[in-house]
Amino acid sequence: MIRVKTLYDVQQVLKRFGTFIYTGDRLGDLELMQNEITELYKAGLIDIESYRTAILVIRHEINNYISKKG
Repeated sequence: MIRVKTLYDVQQVLKRFGTFIYTGDRLGDLELMQNEITELYKAGLIDIESYRTAILVIRHEINNYISKKG
C-alpha cells in the first residue's frame, strides 16, 4: 500500500512510475493526474486503497481550485 495524504504524495506516486505532469494549467494538471492514477490502478500497479485515497485528494484539490476561481 502506498501512503497518499496530499497532492504532493500523489505526485510522488506518479513520479515513481515515470510520470511527471506540469502543463501550467492547474485544473488540466489535476485532471491528467486523475487519469494517470486511474490507469495505474487499472494496470494493477497500485492497490484499491491507494487509488481511492489519491482520487479523493485530487478531487478535493479540483473543488478547491474551482471554488477559488468561482
